[in-house]
Amino acid sequence: QVQLVESGGGLVQPGGSLRLSCAASGTFFRINAMAWYRQAPGKQRELVATIISGGSTNYADSVKGRFTISRDSAKNTVYLQMNSLKPEDTAVYYCNLDVVQRYWHSSGSPFWGQGTQVTVSS
Repeated sequence: QVQLVESGGGLVQPGGSLRLSCAASGTFFRINAMAWYRQAPGKQRELVATIISGGSTNYADSVKGRFTISRDSAKNTVYLQMNSLKPEDTAVYYCNLDVVQRYWHSSGSPFWGQGTQVTVSS
């Protein structure tokens, strides 16, 4: 099985920074894409950023230039560095990993972290 543990959320003032982490553990063959989503109260979950195994990244327009996604493949960990935070960034943030569990599997399966609350407020 695969377990994901998120950390790094909290309360921060507008303009501040936070770094989220999501570490995968368990038995699996490989992690393909890694991503961060967020869900604000009363809104649908939205994609924030993705990073694939080759290192290419994509960002939602609302966070471009402020957020940076990165991965440490040796530690099976994905990070989200969030700078210049705004009140509208307030949400529960979830990591999502596409995990190939066995070497003979032709594709991966999605696994979700438990979510971490990010609140941007003065």
